[in-house]
Amino acid sequence: MKVAIVGAGKLGTKVATTLLDGNHAVTLIDTDKETLQKVSSHLDIMTVNANAKETKVLKNIGIPSFDFLIATTGSDETNIIIAAFAKKLGCERVLARVRDPEHMQQLQFIKDLMNIDYIVNPDMGITVEIYKYLAEKYTLSNGIFSSGKISLLEFNVNKYKQLIDMPITGFSDVLPNMLVVAISRNGKVIIPHGNDVIRENDFLYVVGEKEPIQELNKKVHVRGKYTDLQKVMIMGGGKTGFYLAKMLSEFGAAVKVIETDRERCYYLSTHLDDVMVLHGDATDLSLLEEENMDGMDAVVTATGFDEDNLLLALTAKMHGVEDVIAKVSRTSYAEIISLMGIDMALNPLDITTSTIIRLVQGNKKVLSSQLIQGQAEIMEIIATPDMKFLNTPLKDLNLPNSIIIAAIHRGHEVIIPNGETSIRKDDRVIMLSLLSDISSTEKFLNSTGKTGFFK
Repeated sequence: MKVAIVGAGKLGTKVATTLLDGNHAVTLIDTDKETLQKVSSHLDIMTVNANAKETKVLKNIGIPSFDFLIATTGSDETNIIIAAFAKKLGCERVLARVRDPEHMQQLQFIKDLMNIDYIVNPDMGITVEIYKYLAEKYTLSNGIFSSGKISLLEFNVNKYKQLIDMPITGFSDVLPNMLVVAISRNGKVIIPHGNDVIRENDFLYVVGEKEPIQELNKKVHVRGKYTDLQKVMIMGGGKTGFYLAKMLSEFGAAVKVIETDRERCYYLSTHLDDVMVLHGDATDLSLLEEENMDGMDAVVTATGFDEDNLLLALTAKMHGVEDVIAKVSRTSYAEIISLMGIDMALNPLDITTSTIIRLVQGNKKVLSSQLIQGQAEIMEIIATPDMKFLNTPLKDLNLPNSIIIAAIHRGHEVIIPNGETSIRKDDRVIMLSLLSDISSTEKFLNSTGKTGFFK
C-alpha cells in the first residue's frame, strides 16, 4: 500500500515508522528540511521537502497512485485543505487530523463539503478512553469485548482472592479454559508471561467462552457498587480538559477545571455549561486544599506538561482520591508511572497512531478492535494463507512480549491456546497487543510477501 504522510512531527513520524514495519511504501512530506533529514537518517523512507498545500507538489509525487494520504501538520485548516486537494486529485482515501472544538461541532459538514474520508482528533480520542474508564465502569459496562462465543472480562483480583500471589501458570487450575491476557497494575497495562505473579489490587483481563465468563462476572462484579461518580477535578483546561469536562458534565458529574491562562478560562466558562472553571495554578497545594481535592471521586491531570501531570497525579493519589488519571505523552516515563500507584496513564500519541493504522488497513482482515484503558488493543483478525505464522506452534513463533494470542475461533470450536496451539488458515484469531509497541504488532502481522499484510 502506498501512503503519503504530510507533517513530520511526533504523530506523522510514529505513523510512518509503524506503516514501514507493516511493509507499506511511505512518502513523508514536510516544509522543514532539517526535520526530514533527521527522520530519513533512521528510517528507510522517501521524503519530500515541500509545502503540500501546493497542488503541484501532490501532482509531482503522483498522488492519484496513492492508496492513502494522512495530513498531520500542526494546523487544522492546513490538514483539511491538503486532504481535500489530495482527494480531488485522485488519492483513494484521505485523513486529516483536526483538534479544535469549533471544527468538531461541524465535523460531518466538513467531511461532506471537503470530501474527506476520515478525521481523527487526538484530544477526543484520549477523552473517550478517560470517559469510558470513569463513567462507563460506574454504570457497570464491563463486557469490554465480545466476539462470537468469546468474551473478555475485567475485574479486580481482590474480588477473587484465591488468585492473589498466584503465578500465571496456575491460573487455569482455578479457572479452567480461561486465559489472563492483560493485567492493569498501578496504572500500567502489561501482558503477563509464565514467570509473572498476580498481585493484590491487580485488575485482570480474562478471555474465555461467553457463558463461563458471564458466570464469573456474577461473582466478581457487585451490581450497584459503581454508581456514585459525582465529583471530578480536571487539572488543565486545554482541548482534552474541555472535551472531558463537557462529557462528564453531560453524564451528570459535578466538574471543576483548573486552568492557569486567564483567557482560556474565559473561553471555557463561556463554552461549558454547569462546569466550574477556576483560574489558578494546579501545582499550588493550598488551592487544591481550598477546592476540596480530597473529596473528589476522580482527578484527571491534563496540563500541557507531562512532568506536571505526573506530579499532580501523585499528589491526588496521596490525598486519597480513588481514581487518578494522567495524560502522559512520553513513552520514556512508562516505568516511572508503574511505580507511582496512579490508576491510569494515557498516551494520546499511541491512541491516535493505533486509530490511524486501523483506518489505513481497513476492515478486510481486521474484523473488530477495542482499546483497553487506552494502552492496549484487542482485535479479531482472519488468518489468511499469506500469513507467515500459520501452522507453527505458538511457543515457536518468538512472539514479542507486547503480543498475546488470546483465543481462536475455528469453525464452531473455541480454542483457548497454549504453547502447542497452531493457527490455521481461516481461523478467526483474537489477539491483544500494547499500543506502546504497535510497530511490533505490524511486523508480526506482516505477510510473507512484499506487498504487506493488509494489501
